[in-house]
Amino acid sequence: MAERSMQPVHVEDWILEEFKKLPVATIWGTVQSTLGVPFPFMEGVNLIFSPGQKRLAARARTLRFHPMRPDLIAEVRDNENSPEYRAMARCGPGDVLVADQQGVRYAGIAGDVKLLQLKMNNAEGVVTDGAIRDMSVLRDENYDLIVYAQGRTPYGQQPWGEPAEENIDIQCGGALVRPGDVIVGDEDGVVVVPSWFAEECLAITKEHEDAETWVKEKTISENGIPGQFYGNNLMDNYRNRDK
Repeated sequence: MAERSMQPVHVEDWILEEFKKLPVATIWGTVQSTLGVPFPFMEGVNLIFSPGQKRLAARARTLRFHPMRPDLIAEVRDNENSPEYRAMARCGPGDVLVADQQGVRYAGIAGDVKLLQLKMNNAEGVVTDGAIRDMSVLRDENYDLIVYAQGRTPYGQQPWGEPAEENIDIQCGGALVRPGDVIVGDEDGVVVVPSWFAEECLAITKEHEDAETWVKEKTISENGIPGQFYGNNLMDNYRNRDK
């Protein structure tokens, strides 16, 4: 296998569509075992809403909150030019806003007014390790956004954090997120795939899923025990299945 460049790349839409067919649990295993990334999964970040049960697989556009202080506020608050609006302006179809709210459980990052920008841009959704507010409005007014967060809240961002930086490396739920990374979510949660690994990850994960399907079918057909085929030798067993 050629040496990986590890330089960020633009992930094509067809790759995103294929990721939507795969479980987060298997993608997590691929990223962790192949790249040795200890925490590619966002801990505590849960599915809040998915219109029409849509799956999330999108390019990350990042936003970071900092603890509030008057000098910071004076520097970053600039109406439509504030960091959160610049971050959302980067989001279009195939993109998701990922917000680092420092893991504060009930700290909101935005509500229906601010997130209208994502709706108008046809973005895929929002992911945060903070909380989401006005969820009922987002649902009832058909914002068509997939939402992952620690939970729902009536609180705004104050006094916990101020949106301060965008389009930079952040953490979310303990996972590193770099602009352009692939964010994949299902009912298990959210996993981060480096953009430069996305296509390779897709191929590896697809084969692993095929192998697990083979194990289940073989176990049922032989009235056996999954451990006969499933374990450290799974991929060898699968690749040698017809020999």
